[in-house]
Amino acid sequence: MFNNITKSLVGAAAAAVMAVTANAADWRGWNIHVDGYPNTVAMDKFAELLAEKTGGEVTLQMFHGGTLGSQPDAVEQVRAGALEVGNFNLGPIGPIVAEANVVSLPFVFKDVPHMFRVLDSEGGAAIAEGMAAKGLTPLAWYDAGARSFYNGDKAINTPADVAGMKVRVMNNDLFTGMIAQLGGNPSPMAFAEVYQALKTGVVDGAENNWPSYESTGHYEVAGYYSLSQHLIIPECICVNTAAFQALSADMQAAVTEAAQESAILQRELWAAREAASREAVEAGGVIVNEIADKGPFQDAMGPVYEAYFESNPGLRPLVEMIQATE
Repeated sequence: MFNNITKSLVGAAAAAVMAVTANAADWRGWNIHVDGYPNTVAMDKFAELLAEKTGGEVTLQMFHGGTLGSQPDAVEQVRAGALEVGNFNLGPIGPIVAEANVVSLPFVFKDVPHMFRVLDSEGGAAIAEGMAAKGLTPLAWYDAGARSFYNGDKAINTPADVAGMKVRVMNNDLFTGMIAQLGGNPSPMAFAEVYQALKTGVVDGAENNWPSYESTGHYEVAGYYSLSQHLIIPECICVNTAAFQALSADMQAAVTEAAQESAILQRELWAAREAASREAVEAGGVIVNEIADKGPFQDAMGPVYEAYFESNPGLRPLVEMIQATE
């Protein structure tokens, strides 16, 4: 009888261990940013909140600084389930997910608050649904500011100032089309290569937000920053769709809550970092200019929009919804 009781207890314990193992998830996450960057701090907070809110059933080990590969590689790893989590810019996701590409249309958002109003509405839900169908479920949206042009030769005030310039862009047809319509020569290349390319003249200029311009030292070799604010592209905390769907409804809610709380922190940190980065580069001698009239830049984007609609006719209503959002 003692042996039977022992066997029963051992069997029950084994079953309990198996149940915990089946429900537990040890996730790995990718982030391109360095220590101290708003996204890095926020992703570490996400990992902390994740363990707390799920009672340790879901844990996350973050790998920062792009140590697990480039962003395009990491996007594919998350889609395939080789990684579970990524902090991604939606720019490189656009070629994979047509709905996500709408945020990469130049000047589609009026400003950053407008972008978040869209993402928190029906428009954001449509983008999220398209991403989830491709293996990337967005849990929360991070701020990445507005991207503007910079170069080492002159201030940019009109499209004519871009004509003939070799400008580095992310690898997305919308971005290459944008530069081409302004008369420039788009040069897609990896972000890590941009500093040397600017320094040696492989490219004349690039475009990015204040913290990226400052933290990479690009301002040291490209001392003119022109506030075109042509792209306002969010970042996401994205999780592998299958991994997320494998969780119970309660766990999904807890994971989502952790992500969204981290986004509140990220946006606060981003605002502070953006201001500090601008102050730092101006103190370093960068010449910053406002563009008095962005109308000519916006007008030049007509062919970019029409090419997008030609390839994605079903998404014209989504773009119009974004533009109509107050």
